[in-house]
Order: sequence, then C-alpha cells, then structure tokens
Amino acid sequence: MAETPHTSEKDAIPFYPDHVRTEFRVTVGITIVLLLIGMIGLFSPVGLGQPADPMDTPAHIKPEWYFLALYQLLKYIDKTVGATLPVIAIGLLALWPFLDRKPDRRTKAKRSRLIAVSIAIVVLIVMTIWGEVS
Repeated sequence: MAETPHTSEKDAIPFYPDHVRTEFRVTVGITIVLLLIGMIGLFSPVGLGQPADPMDTPAHIKPEWYFLALYQLLKYIDKTVGATLPVIAIGLLALWPFLDRKPDRRTKAKRSRLIAVSIAIVVLIVMTIWGEVS
C-alpha cells in the first residue's frame, strides 16, 4: 500500500483562528453586498409597468408552440371544457393499456385505429399552425 506523507506541525495551518477568520470575512462581505443591493432596490425600485390584470390579456400574448393547439381550442369551446378535456384525454391515454388487455389481430381494427390516430395528429398539427397564425 502507498503510504501518505505526514506533514509536520510547522507546515500545517490551524483550523480555528485562520479558517474561522476567513469565513467570517467572507460572510461579512456577502452581507454588505446584499445590504447594498437591498438599499439600492429600496430607494430606486425598478418597475415593470402596469400591474398584471388577470381579466385583461393583451392581444400579442401567445403560448409556446407546444401549447398552441390547446390555446386555439380554448377560443372555440367553453373554458371549463377546454381546461378539463386535455387532462381527461391524457388520463385516458395513460390508462388505455390497462383497460384494453385483449390481443387484437384483426386488420380492420388496426386500420381504423391507424386512421383515427392519423386524423388526430393532422388535427393537432393544423390547430398548432392555426394558433400561430391567428
């Protein structure tokens, strides 16, 4: 095994006075900087403009691209239905493997599912593009 070299007493720095003093100075420095930033913010606040009004949405506000289809859907259906329908749909998709456990080898069923999924994807893409350009 490799042996660790021993340091002599005169090469070592004592922890108590030196390290504690250094940490105290750092703590005091950080506290002073935070107090300065707080005082600057107290006497010279930076405003963002008018306070937010949840009942008045500006016309130029749009969500990120992955929420655009839902954003477009909310324009045409009731808000409660528009908020709960995606949650129910995702829950149904998560539970579907547990609900439908029988193997299905019929070509007609596979084809109808493929058509339904294809239509859903096309509708999702169209609603996303429509949400972007509207």
